[in-house]
Amino acid sequence: MDFDHAYADYLKKEDVAAIETLEKETGTRILAYYAPPMAAQVPEEQLQKIKDLESKLCVRLVAYKPH
Repeated sequence: MDFDHAYADYLKKEDVAAIETLEKETGTRILAYYAPPMAAQVPEEQLQKIKDLESKLCVRLVAYKPH
């Protein structure tokens, strides 16, 4: 993942690594946002993992399928 810190400059390297790990586990691209966008439709198990990481990192995460 090519992580742009311009909008989430408070995330540490290990935080970015945690997002990258979740991307690999779910097979999705995950973005970190300050404001919540529309929720994606993902299986409940994956959604819970996303919510858990959101809570841990204090960010809003969005999952989408890469092209």
